[in-house]
Formats: sequence, C-alpha cells, structure tokens
Amino acid sequence: MLILFAAPALWPEYETLLPAALARAGIEAQVVTEADPAEVDIIIYAPSSWLQDFTPYVKAKAVLNLWAGVERIVGNATLTQPLARMVDPGLTEGMVEWVVGHALRHHLGMDRQIVNPGHVWDPTCPPLARSRPVAMLGLGALGLAAARALQAMNFPVTGWSRTAKEIPGLTCLSGKEGLRQALSTAQIVVTLLPKTPETENLLNAERLSWLPKGAVILNPGRGPLIDDEALLAALDAGQVAHATLDVFRVEPLPQDHPFWAHPKVTVTPHIAADTRAETAVEVLVANIARARDGLPLLHLVDRSRGY
Repeated sequence: MLILFAAPALWPEYETLLPAALARAGIEAQVVTEADPAEVDIIIYAPSSWLQDFTPYVKAKAVLNLWAGVERIVGNATLTQPLARMVDPGLTEGMVEWVVGHALRHHLGMDRQIVNPGHVWDPTCPPLARSRPVAMLGLGALGLAAARALQAMNFPVTGWSRTAKEIPGLTCLSGKEGLRQALSTAQIVVTLLPKTPETENLLNAERLSWLPKGAVILNPGRGPLIDDEALLAALDAGQVAHATLDVFRVEPLPQDHPFWAHPKVTVTPHIAADTRAETAVEVLVANIARARDGLPLLHLVDRSRGY
C-alpha cells in the first residue's frame, strides 16, 4: 500500500509516529511525500497542501484530512474520492479544556481579580454554576464533549444543532425557533459549528438581541459563525458583556482589526484545539485499515452538507 502524505509542513511531526502506528496495526505500507499519482492508494491531506487537483489519483481509496474543518476542500470539484475529516481525541481534549477554562473565567469573574489596577476590594461572589445557563451551538464530537464537561460542573446546558438530535441527558433543540429558545436564557454561548453557507453569520444582530443582556460569547468554532459588525455593536451597547474569540475570518487577525483594541473582546490566536500527531495517527491508521478492507470510513464527510 502506498500512502501519500500531502501535508509537507506537518511531515516532521508524523515522519516517525505514522510508520510506527502502521507497524503496530500490522499494516504493510510505504509512506511518502512524493509519488506517481497513479500509484497512490491513500492520501493524507491538509487543506494548505500543494495538492489541489485530485484527478490523477485514480487508484486512491480515500483522502484523510488532518484538520477537523473541511470547508477549504469539500468544494473541490476534482475530489471524487471518499473524504474523512479528523476527529482526534487529543484535539477534542484540547477543545474541552479551552471551553471549560474560558467558561469558568467568565462565570467566576476572574478578570476582576486578575486585572485590578485600582486594588478594588470587591467581595461579590458569583452564582453557582447550576444558575448559569449555557447554550452549546453545535453538537458534533467537539460540541458534545464540551457540553458534557460543562454539565459535569453543574452548568445547565442546552444544545442546538441544525438537524434534530436526541442525546440522553441533554436538552437538544434545532431550527430557528429552537435557536431562539436556546439563546433566550443563555448567559454563556459557545459556538462549535462547522463553516457552511447555512452557518455563516449565524449570530447576527437579530439573534444577538435574543440573548439576555450581559451574556458572554465564546467562539472556538469558525470565525464566520458571527457577524463581526453585529457583535461589535452588541458589545458597545452592553447587550453582550464579553466575547472570547479564537477564530476569525482572516487569520492571523489583522493588526488594525477592532477586536484587538476592544476592551470587551479577548483574542486567542486559534489555539483552542489542534490536531496532535500522537493521537491523530491512531485515527489515520484505523481509516487506512478500513479503506484497505473496503469498509466505510470513520468520520466520512457528507459533501451535500459540507462537513
């Protein structure tokens, strides 16, 4: 089996780990960074790759994306091979830690103590987590894991997804009215949806107005989920108390972007979660074995839905 690793910038992280994982699984394969397209059986890929024309790869059984997001590849008309996105346990753990950390930061009002140049003695105690409703927008692997972690700390979590879901122990809503219901009581909103035409500007001026005054927004999902201008207006009006943003329409975030200077915005540089090679190789190997055996891929992308 010939595997093309078409993500040169990431190759040093995988050069040793991937062959070792393949050997542990008993898979005889050669992993290369260059190959005759007609001979390639599997493509491991990142959307920043040099590979943009999949037409010559007539033998390839699968394209395995190294990123959770596939919006930069799913519309490629030359890509006719099955495409799998990366659902990496390490990435999930990192996302959960970021979401829980920043949710607790805002819930406990940590900024008041961390940034307190006037040495103000403010003995105000926060409510218990059970009194701080959270709306989790997106109930995929990342959203559900983050929701469960917040539930474990007694935050009442309402989940919302574009299609109806039933998840034991979690209130699940869908559709426009479901979104309004989820937002109408949320003091913390977490956005963990993929970028698709349907999710772009999901949080616009109208929907931000549905929030209780003073809600907090955490966006580690995709930059275009939020209308930037509408968010800035909501922050200025006090409708939204703070926004902690990890993802942006343009990255790195331009130095003149208003988010940098806004006192109610925290910018984190797309660090909420990352694919970690030591755990991602196990996901890759599982799908390589399935492709070899003619089985459906794990985390197969639905092209019609864009993720």
